[in-house]
Amino acid sequence: MKTEQPRLYSDFASWFHLLTPPSGYGEEAEFARQLMSNGTGSPVKSVLELGCGGGNNASHLKAHFTMTLTDLSPAMLAQSRRLNPECEHIEGNMCSMRLAREFDAVFVHDAVCHLTVPEDLIACMKTAFVHCRPGGVAVFMPDSVRERFQPAVHHGGHEGDGRSIRYLEWAFDADPGDTTYTVDFAYMLREGNGPLRVERDTLVMGLFSREQWLTWLCEVGFDPRVIEDPCGREVFVGVRRA
Repeated sequence: MKTEQPRLYSDFASWFHLLTPPSGYGEEAEFARQLMSNGTGSPVKSVLELGCGGGNNASHLKAHFTMTLTDLSPAMLAQSRRLNPECEHIEGNMCSMRLAREFDAVFVHDAVCHLTVPEDLIACMKTAFVHCRPGGVAVFMPDSVRERFQPAVHHGGHEGDGRSIRYLEWAFDADPGDTTYTVDFAYMLREGNGPLRVERDTLVMGLFSREQWLTWLCEVGFDPRVIEDPCGREVFVGVRRA
């Protein structure tokens, strides 16, 4: 399994909440909350998040659930701990983690996009399955499926306490026949009134078809369905079979 981490989750982790602030995740977290709450016939109280990153979604979801947050990156977990000190944090790989306990729901946000081969995505689905109680729900929110991928450019940035960031993000797919696409970042970083520092980062992301998602979720042991979120992205919701 590939575990090499992008610079965003290591060298630049302390800048993460200026690149993508928690305040911008309210609508998305609420959509995920509704999917988890309505996806099973009994109340959802405990949620395991695989690949929590800086804890942006959890900063909203923790008002509704008892959250256990996991991530492969110690630097990103440190950011989440500062944001969500009341939540349990565990370092681990979403493809192989085994906590020997079950949760009412398992939530996997866009961290799942870092899985670039079928074996790893299926392994992540298995991790969700073994941690989801029978009748519980798992929610996967990839950035895109193969059928809907479009090249895109985004930019933004924010001011912080004595520092600021601006970024340019460019997503493209060099080979539509494989299971990956690339996202290149240019980061412009400034500390106080100091000189501008320009850095770059490249993220290789997984891209799988809708049919692959549904087939593998079913094979793992979920009854899956597809729901479109407010941004037009496809979200996969699976109820664990007993």
